[in-house]
Amino acid sequence: MTSQSRAGSAYFQRDGDAFVPTSSARGPWGESVSGNFVGGLLGHLVDADRGGDTDMHPARLTVDLMRPVAMAPVRGRTRLVRRGRRLHLVDAELLQEDTVVARASALLLRRGPQPDDDAWTTPIAMPPIPPDPADVDGRTMVLWVFGAGAEHSGPSTDLSGWQHNGPKAVWVRDITPLVDGVELTPFTRAAIAGDYASSLTSFGSTGLPFINADYSISLSRLPDGPHIGLSAATHHSHDGIATGVAAMFDRLGPIGSATTTALANPGFAPPAR
Repeated sequence: MTSQSRAGSAYFQRDGDAFVPTSSARGPWGESVSGNFVGGLLGHLVDADRGGDTDMHPARLTVDLMRPVAMAPVRGRTRLVRRGRRLHLVDAELLQEDTVVARASALLLRRGPQPDDDAWTTPIAMPPIPPDPADVDGRTMVLWVFGAGAEHSGPSTDLSGWQHNGPKAVWVRDITPLVDGVELTPFTRAAIAGDYASSLTSFGSTGLPFINADYSISLSRLPDGPHIGLSAATHHSHDGIATGVAAMFDRLGPIGSATTTALANPGFAPPAR
């Protein structure tokens, strides 16, 4: 989660081989980088490591949020685990002072002919994309929250609409580049958006009592356009451990899913802005 504060040039600036977070990258859990930008940076590393083989589709990204990522320079590295004809596996890590603070595993699959597919799937409740605000260029992100039977007429970081025992959804559009001077790719957009599955699926009538330790996105195709939506599908919790699944979609329809695993962390209530 993040705010709509006025945009800087990017969430991260480059300084040699380091990524330096700007104030826009700060998350709601304290003096640390928001989890969606941690995952986005790992996705950026994977995307940059793909080379020119555009037929290799980034089908899955699993992000482990191992410890808070401080508002300080962070370095990244990737490792090719396996390069097959139809399957690539890539590991990525973020380090601060030689300590791994987050990591990701990515699965890339080669695109090919589409077989006849009539497998059953749960219908997805996909709210329409609201119109962008007139001052979109002055924002870091545009966020629309759907829940509690209400739809926000304008973009808002007020998540109170999710504070109920009922359906929830969100549309998100990143405006600010993740890394200064680098255009946001469809995969990086999806990597950033996937972190919303945690708060989206874990919010209840008392607020948000869980903080995620990981999240994964699985994509049958890359998003078309800058808007990515998520709709809560499941939430299960026992003994302070929660799991959640959200459907992901774009303006054309479903593109995959986001899953999350979380730990009890009571007492957190995102402020309305």
